[in-house]
Amino acid sequence: MKKNRGKIVAIVLSFGLALYFLYPTYQYNSLVKELSLVSGDDSLKFVNDNEATMREARGKRIKLGLDLQGGMRVVLEVDIVKMLEQIAKNKDDQFNEIMASITQEAQTSDESIINIFQRNFESRQIRLSRYFGSLREDNSQILSRLQDETDKAVDRAMEIVRNRVDQYGVSEPAIQKQGGRRIIVELPGVSKEDEVRQLLQGTALLEFKLMKDPEIIYKTMDAIDKFLAGKGYSDSTGVKSDTTTVKSSRSSLSSLTGSDTSSDILSEGEKTPEQLMKDHPFLMLARPNQQGNGEAYVSENDKDKVERILARKDVQNLIPADMGFYFSSKHAFISEGVKYYSLYGLRKTAELTGGVLVDARATIDPNFNQPVVSMEMDNQGSIEWARITGANVNKRMAIVLDNSVFSAPNIRGKITGGRSQIEGLESIEEARLLEIILKAGALPAPVDIIEHQAVGPSLGEDSIEAGTNSFLLAFALIVVFMVVYYRTGGIVANIALFINTLFIFSILAAFGGTLTLPGIAGIVLAIGMAVDANVLVFERIREELATHKTLRASIDAGYSKAFSAIFDSNITTLFTGIVLYQFGSGPIQGFALTLMMGVTANLFTAIVITRVVFDVMTDRGTTEINFG
Repeated sequence: MKKNRGKIVAIVLSFGLALYFLYPTYQYNSLVKELSLVSGDDSLKFVNDNEATMREARGKRIKLGLDLQGGMRVVLEVDIVKMLEQIAKNKDDQFNEIMASITQEAQTSDESIINIFQRNFESRQIRLSRYFGSLREDNSQILSRLQDETDKAVDRAMEIVRNRVDQYGVSEPAIQKQGGRRIIVELPGVSKEDEVRQLLQGTALLEFKLMKDPEIIYKTMDAIDKFLAGKGYSDSTGVKSDTTTVKSSRSSLSSLTGSDTSSDILSEGEKTPEQLMKDHPFLMLARPNQQGNGEAYVSENDKDKVERILARKDVQNLIPADMGFYFSSKHAFISEGVKYYSLYGLRKTAELTGGVLVDARATIDPNFNQPVVSMEMDNQGSIEWARITGANVNKRMAIVLDNSVFSAPNIRGKITGGRSQIEGLESIEEARLLEIILKAGALPAPVDIIEHQAVGPSLGEDSIEAGTNSFLLAFALIVVFMVVYYRTGGIVANIALFINTLFIFSILAAFGGTLTLPGIAGIVLAIGMAVDANVLVFERIREELATHKTLRASIDAGYSKAFSAIFDSNITTLFTGIVLYQFGSGPIQGFALTLMMGVTANLFTAIVITRVVFDVMTDRGTTEINFG
């Protein structure tokens, strides 16, 4: 027993961790089941009371793939040829003929558009400077720049799609680039094809909106807060602030806020988070900025609540007619593990739209060695921009894409010539992202849906049922065979098999993996391999027992002689899974993922757990161990 003490501790800890990672899945499914049993006001109260718990459990549960949950899978293709046509400085019949040829060839080829583009122009011995760039540039320089523009066009399309999907409210979407010009979008739980087409193909709406005076913003927030408190908002709806992020209330608010409004809250003396939430149902969710610059901070857990409050008709009546509240596109900071988003009060009417932009560039300011984004507008935009910036010096101008604020810089002075610069960016990566966002409105590359596949909820349920049944049937047949054929050894192997399956699902949950129908097939194969390892061991033990060795000696020899075969078979399968995951896509990756997890768990359960069980049994003098 003493020699296996370390192994026993490792087994117990591994089992405990597996249960820990699987508990959110059990918790979420239990809450969803309870929710399905109530309706009307009881349903609303249940959601409000358990919203934070459900959100946390949902984020940590085993996620279901599109084939199990239902939804839509859309393949988008960025029309690079159209983009190249748009940026050409001049066009003639010959140019149109070449572009038509490129379009036709691109439809039947996965080759890079720029390679096809280069080949078509060079075969006709036409210099690219005739249509792109300057006469001083050679073909290689122009091709390099066009390749960069092509890459950015796909990145812009991905950023627009990702932002719109987030705004649409799809949970756990998958957005990835495929090849040089395609984007795959998986939207679980979405079934409205028309809405998805509009969502993914619509032109990105880029707007420049002035921020309202901070005093007006905070007075509006204060009016909303007092109105909700007078209505008994927190008691009547059951909505509560995320009190885990409030802690001692006073210290939390003082670190996050600093306006007169927040000072009024702090002057009320020590109160519990619940009492502060009751007295200030809005300002405890949207906390005014410390500098009093008009921003407020909202935790990721309270963001949905604030949006629901601001969407109410009675609350809308308290907001000035020309003002609207907008969230930042990304979190402003993280406090104690919780993300906080900025909430801005902006004029509803845009001063300018992205249509006036002709260029945007992310660079490093040589004077201050800081990342900046330079913008260039067309002639009409330059005139308007000079007028707007001249009339609003020291005010903030928000850059808004699809109703999300990406940046809100200060206007330092009148900007003439249509050239301006955005400062205050954290990194060159952030500057490049902002460049992509700005150019999305100025140089949109058309996006076409070339393939879409809808998986209905009923089909998803059928897949879950079919996958579950196949898994349970395979498991049951293996369990029965092992008990009948290997007796005591089979029982121990079945215990290890159960633990092996538990480990697979817990690893899937721990690393945020997604369970798909091919993934279930991978688990079934992994179970078969787990049994195969035990079969090799038991057959070796039976051979040793046939030579009249003792039970202990036979078990030791069986594990020792079978180890190399078990290790080799599992390692080669693991390498196969790695290759499939690295070079495969979609269903193949789902199969490879669970297969690799199963092989990893199998080495632990087949070599360590079953060996410890047999050692404990023999140490206690058990002689009735039958291997069939």
